[in-house]
Order: sequence, then C-alpha cells, then structure tokens
Amino acid sequence: MSVADLSTPLKFAYWVPNVSGGLVVSTIEQRTGWDFDYNRKLARIAEDAGFEYALSQTRYAASYGADKQHEATSFSLALLAATEKLKVIAAVHPGMWHPGVLAKFIITADHISNGRAAVNIVSGWLKDEFVNFGLDWLEHDERYVRTEEFIRVLRGLWTEEGYSQAGKYYDIRDFTLSPGPVDVPGRPHPEVFFGGNSTAAQATAGRVADWYFSNGKDLEGFKDNIAGVRASAAQAGRTPRYGLNGFVIARDSEREARDTLREIVEKAHRPAVEGFRDAVQEAGASTKDGRGMWADSTFEDLVQYNDGFKTQLIGTPEQIAERIVEYKKIGVNLFLTCYLHFQEEVAAFGTDILPIVRQLEADAARAAGVDFDPDATLTVHQSTKAGI
Repeated sequence: MSVADLSTPLKFAYWVPNVSGGLVVSTIEQRTGWDFDYNRKLARIAEDAGFEYALSQTRYAASYGADKQHEATSFSLALLAATEKLKVIAAVHPGMWHPGVLAKFIITADHISNGRAAVNIVSGWLKDEFVNFGLDWLEHDERYVRTEEFIRVLRGLWTEEGYSQAGKYYDIRDFTLSPGPVDVPGRPHPEVFFGGNSTAAQATAGRVADWYFSNGKDLEGFKDNIAGVRASAAQAGRTPRYGLNGFVIARDSEREARDTLREIVEKAHRPAVEGFRDAVQEAGASTKDGRGMWADSTFEDLVQYNDGFKTQLIGTPEQIAERIVEYKKIGVNLFLTCYLHFQEEVAAFGTDILPIVRQLEADAARAAGVDFDPDATLTVHQSTKAGI
C-alpha cells in the first residue's frame, strides 16, 4: 500500500520571521524583517500566493544570531486577525505553559480567526531558557512524557465536557471550556503539530500529534526519520500527516542558486552557529540510542538552523517543483519553507513554482491511476477522544 496521498494537493507553510536575523545564521544580505508591519504584509502575500499555513517561532532568550524576538502566541494571534485564510501555528513549550491555559487561549484565537488557529508543541532543547526562568529542566525522554500528557489535555479540553486526566505532570478534574473551538468540517479540534528526531519524540508524535514536522532531510533521510512515527501511529490506530522543512533558493539557473548557497555558508556567523551546535547536539547525545534533533548535522547544515539545506530545494523553479513532488511520493503532505528575502521570494514561489508543482502532482496521480482533486483539503483523521 502506498504511503503517499497522491489525490490531495500538497500544503505549503512558511516560517514566520518573528525573530531578528532571518532564517540563516549568516551575514549575507537578507531583506527580511522581524517587525510586525513586515510580517503582516508577508502573511497577506503568502495567503494570496497559495500558502495555507505559517509557523511562528518560539524563543525567549537571544540565541543563534537572533538578538531580538517576538513571543509566538501573541504574534500568531495578530497575524490571524490581519488575514482571512491563512492558518497560523503558534509554537509553545510545555513547562512554560499550562495546557488548560493554552487550550483556552487557542479557543479564543480560533473564534477570532474563524477556525484558523493551530499549535506546534516544542518539548524544549534550550536548557538555559528553562533554568534561567527558574523552571524545571527535565531529562530528555522525560520531556516527552510531559509533552504527551500536555497534548492529551489540550485535545480533551477541546473535545469533551467535564474532562478529567490524572497524570504525572497534569491533574485535570472535571473541567469544561466553553465555548469550544470553532466547528470546522474535517477538523475535530485545532491542529496539533509536533517534531523531534529522537526515538521518544517519534513514538510520542505517532500517539498524539496530528502533524509530524521533520527537520530538513534528503529523500532517504526523510523516509528513515518518519519510520518511527509511522510505527507508533499504526499501533495506536492513528494517521498523522507529515511536514518537512526546506530552505528555498530559486534562481534562473542552478548555478546561480548554488552560488547563493555557497555565499550564505561562506558568510556564516561562525560563533553563533558553533554556539547553536553546542547547545542542540546535547539533545542527541542525551538519548539512549544517540538519535535526536541535529545529531548528524554538519556546520553547513546548521547555518540554516532547522537543516533546511538538506532538503535541497535549490535550483530553477522547475527543479525545485520536481524535487517537491518526489517528496510527496514518499509521504510528505506539507512543506515548511524559508527564504533569504521572504516577501519577494514567497510571492515568487506562488507564481513560479506552485503552478508547476500542481501540474506535476496531477501527472503523478494520473500515472498511478488516481484522481487528483486540486481543491481537496486534508482531513486529519483523529478520534475526538483525548485518550486516542
């Protein structure tokens, strides 16, 4: 049985640049702003270009080249209010939020936006942010125990009345949130995104996430990275969807695109990249099997701090579209993209790349004997019961 959904169009998202310094840790020119005015205009450009999602980054302390940052949930709410179609995903940390408070916040954001609010649950890798806030810093696998409980509380409070959950980290007693989230066809509750390369992260994602986000990977790396999620989801009788990070460099020729990548890396802010590497590769080292986010990332990979170069969305629009559809054939449902110059390049993605993607998707579906519906929407099949 094929793992690919060839009948449904790929979805596209972009990283919200709500932190200074853009999406690469480099001194190369980036015509990208971190202020709200820039991001409001970018969000409107993105939804007009055919993007369905945007993801706001969560950071509190200056790190890896970003000395200024806006808080993710409030920034996401503002972007929702400034747009009409875009779904905005706010990244949040268990341990910094109580899930009941977050559930209520997202319900309000959902009503303000008519059903477009979503969350990305980040278990946490930057120890200093927790410790310096005076918060408990849990060992690696224990962070995912807390995360799983956190997501189950969210889903329970969004879908049930008189919800109760007794766990190691959260004790919810007969609680009802009213109103509930907006009733959106095909969506039992606001979407829950989640990422992580470790064995514990992938097992958790399979059991409770609606979407699994993967750091940038080549084709074989992506298949390997989601294998644990698929296995966990199958045991739980669930069908999460899969997103992949990629840094897009679209130019008139492949040589020009490769030259741009070379310049980005040559102008890398080495102390910031090395500091980031030292902080994040603790995650892989702290797991029992050595698997974890950034565990196998090189210096060049970490210049784009979610391994976006590995996906190789670099070349002409035609080359990038062809590679995107190759990923679709192995199970990608959504691309989370980033750029040097967001406003100009997001707009260009919509005019120069997306039409080619749609044609290639139709061709791939036809070759497989599948009907391609360009207007179809993804339904994330989940039980409304929090225990599933």
